[in-house]
Amino acid sequence: MLLNNHRFLLAFVKLIHRHHETKYGIQVSFSNDIGGGLCFSHFSCIVIGCKKIGKNLTIYQGCTIGGVHGKGAPTIGDNVVMYAGAKVVGKIKIGNNIVIGANAVVVDDVPDNAVVVGVPGKVVSLNASKITKYFN
Repeated sequence: MLLNNHRFLLAFVKLIHRHHETKYGIQVSFSNDIGGGLCFSHFSCIVIGCKKIGKNLTIYQGCTIGGVHGKGAPTIGDNVVMYAGAKVVGKIKIGNNIVIGANAVVVDDVPDNAVVVGVPGKVVSLNASKITKYFN
């Protein structure tokens, strides 16, 4: 009887989760390890499927964080800002105090304090800590 109650509760939680995904346009996997301070500045069309997210991640609309089939998912550090349309894909490590520019596609590791722009994402500055302090 107890097992059936757990199954019912899990089904109910998944139903509520699906409703909120549809209503707000934000898909967050149950398996994510997310630190405090996650902020959706503009919601809609956001997908998050990664290993770990540090504290103070700010995400604008249209962003995707996800793995490549069978190859792993990203790990994101503290104080990261992802502007509109940014993508972080693959088994990569995003450092601390990072700014990912609008529509950038990040497929390689990013060192701390970097600003990343372009397709594929390139580090254009190592001075992002001044920008990310406004989002903490």
